[in-house]
Amino acid sequence: MGLFDEEFLKKIEYLYVVSKKVFTGKLRAERKTRKVASGMEFADHRNYAPGDDFRSLDWRVYGRTEKLLIRLFEEKEDLSIYFLVDVSGSMKFRDEVKLNYARKMAAALGYIGLCNQDRVSFCAFNDKVVDRLPVMSGRGQIFKVFQFLEKLKSDGTTSFEDAFKGFAAQTKRRGVAVILSDFENPTGFEKALNFLHYQQFETYVVHIVDDEMMQTKVYGDVSIVDSETGESVDITLTPGLMAQYKKLHEALCLKMEAYCVARHMLYFRTPVSEPFDEIVLKVFRAGGFLK
Repeated sequence: MGLFDEEFLKKIEYLYVVSKKVFTGKLRAERKTRKVASGMEFADHRNYAPGDDFRSLDWRVYGRTEKLLIRLFEEKEDLSIYFLVDVSGSMKFRDEVKLNYARKMAAALGYIGLCNQDRVSFCAFNDKVVDRLPVMSGRGQIFKVFQFLEKLKSDGTTSFEDAFKGFAAQTKRRGVAVILSDFENPTGFEKALNFLHYQQFETYVVHIVDDEMMQTKVYGDVSIVDSETGESVDITLTPGLMAQYKKLHEALCLKMEAYCVARHMLYFRTPVSEPFDEIVLKVFRAGGFLK
């Protein structure tokens, strides 16, 4: 089964069990609407108002207190969750370690959404939407998700703004947009994230970082090749230059995080050296994804 072997299946089933504990608590209520006399689960009372349906009155309470109260019920909303997986050329560096990480994260979070009967869809993009798995629901659909994710190949240049515009044009129903990407894009990320925000998507950013790349000990005269465009540049790599690169990269990550926080988007920086299931648990603890 490749990436999604028996061990992976055991991990995502465990994550689902953990998510149920979260989902049945405080966060679950945030995804519910209150309806009079038509919900699934009793929630509360409110005072009767002229015009209310008499069938919704709680006559037992009236018998005890002589107060006219309307019974309120909770009903779970259908949540649409869209996973936007970056398949641009930069994701294939070091044998597609970043793309593989994105696949596992998307599959794990998608499985939990499917088990919770949410509407789940997957979208692969570089400078446009290159492939898409239609909306589905139910635990049994996970093997379609595995097949879709395993066939993805990383190639091409990145344009978040163009890709997200294409995604939004194809998507009638708004919901949660979970972006899994290394965010290596020379034109920046602000306009693209802002676009999703104003298109009324709840946006969650999973920033995948190849932390091992930061630990290189190769110094001297080297040729650096852009994995998306194929362009190369000759430089003399020194410890000082590498330290400067790390500093600039850290500044970019902090800038992204601040940008997301200011716009009520959840941001997760995700090193590929950290087990994907630990990041999924961080998502739960932060109150993201399952609301």
